[in-house]
Amino acid sequence: MVQRSPWRRKAAALAAAALVIPVVGVAGASAQTALNPLAPVSDSLRGMLSSASDTSKVTALVHGTDLAAAQRAVADAGMRKVTSFDKIGVVAAKGTADQLEEVRSADGVTYVENNQKIKFFSSTGTTATRSAEARETLTDAEGNPIDGRGSSVAIIDTGIDPSHPAFADGRVVKNMKSLCTSGEDTSCVVDAGSLDTDTASVGGHGTHVSGIAAGNVLTLSDGTEVGGSAPGSKIVSISTGAVILILGADAAMNWVLENHAAPCGGEPTPDCPPIKVINNSWGPSGGGEFDENSATVKLQRALAAEGVMTVWANGNDGGDGSESLSNPPGMDPTPGIISVASYFDEGTGTRDGKVSDFSSRGDTEDSSTWPDVSAPGEEIISACRVYLPICSTGGEPSNGPGETDIGSYNVISGTSMAAPQITGIVAQLYQVKPDATPAEIEDAIKSTAYQYSDGAPYEQADGYTSSFDKGTGLVDVVEAAGKLSGN
Repeated sequence: MVQRSPWRRKAAALAAAALVIPVVGVAGASAQTALNPLAPVSDSLRGMLSSASDTSKVTALVHGTDLAAAQRAVADAGMRKVTSFDKIGVVAAKGTADQLEEVRSADGVTYVENNQKIKFFSSTGTTATRSAEARETLTDAEGNPIDGRGSSVAIIDTGIDPSHPAFADGRVVKNMKSLCTSGEDTSCVVDAGSLDTDTASVGGHGTHVSGIAAGNVLTLSDGTEVGGSAPGSKIVSISTGAVILILGADAAMNWVLENHAAPCGGEPTPDCPPIKVINNSWGPSGGGEFDENSATVKLQRALAAEGVMTVWANGNDGGDGSESLSNPPGMDPTPGIISVASYFDEGTGTRDGKVSDFSSRGDTEDSSTWPDVSAPGEEIISACRVYLPICSTGGEPSNGPGETDIGSYNVISGTSMAAPQITGIVAQLYQVKPDATPAEIEDAIKSTAYQYSDGAPYEQADGYTSSFDKGTGLVDVVEAAGKLSGN
């Protein structure tokens, strides 16, 4: 990809950083004491309740010692159930602030969190990560190129345009829509069929992200090469819309938890393989504290236990290390949960570029807040139809390979674009070692990362050589694959 002019780089980065879309309730819980028998709540819910009247309407996620306890508390208080996350014992319900106080005092209720708003956090980057090199030079046990085949990648985002050339030939095997508004379990995550859920959401972000993770390798009309890290994988898209609440995103993660082994139903097939990784390019603006009590964290830990990795964009809030601005759920130390900083390959594919100015930094004094690894997220070209809002911010539209593919690709920046680089790479690495655990995949990525010199110095932290701005360095697919295969 040609190098972009400075003003365009800045415009693209600011456009991605301004993707204000509803933020995950991940603040720390208050401690329950003998003087306060009420179940603890998330900080955002506490703030809301402090100014709410007894009749104020509220939607909350009620955590129980088990599912029955949460369901019983919601029913007894007269709240209306929206949906439930059965494997982690959480019920989402609507009601009044007064009813919620009754729920908090019920036996078996352990935690209550707010249905808070979340927001979405763009060279293809595959040269700098050596993802393309791995596809071209390495093969799996059956002699196939390492392109992610054998895995599906789940993208929780604004949606996807299945008709886009980036996803031609049946790449999107499941196209879902997370609703969670009707109060009925069956309609919380529904099958959208062939619907262009990204256009229906007036988004564009999800299609761009999906193309980075797993888009088809194509040559555009101007000769530009495009394509994702794992063009051999399949895509499961779960649209949360362009304006979302944490309930919708958690419901999407819960759907993956319940369906990852066979996302198309029945038995998994080569045409619809198991989901091995989830991409989350969303989170709170300005970082926040890690909340291990949240449904998001419970879901991603349950997914890791069942062999599914979770990838997080680290955020677009920059920083200087004096405080953590990292995306809270990405701080989870559970193996198989990775947060990604943005790296700029200067449009040339160089491996000695820079950590992006906008990429959120962790706290220099707390390594648990540092990103895990870096991947290209600045000036990334991917599938993005120019008439969609987020795609129009890129300023550098390109025509696709077909005569009618006018303005179907564009350049955007953000950690939203860095995360799916890793998501596709995870699919590649599972192809190298299909029986690998999430912990093994994460270790292979972090222990072999290329330590580019820009930014903060590296230091020993949590078993790796890392830094508060870029984590362990730039991911290196060839080296990571070698470690997994023992070569």
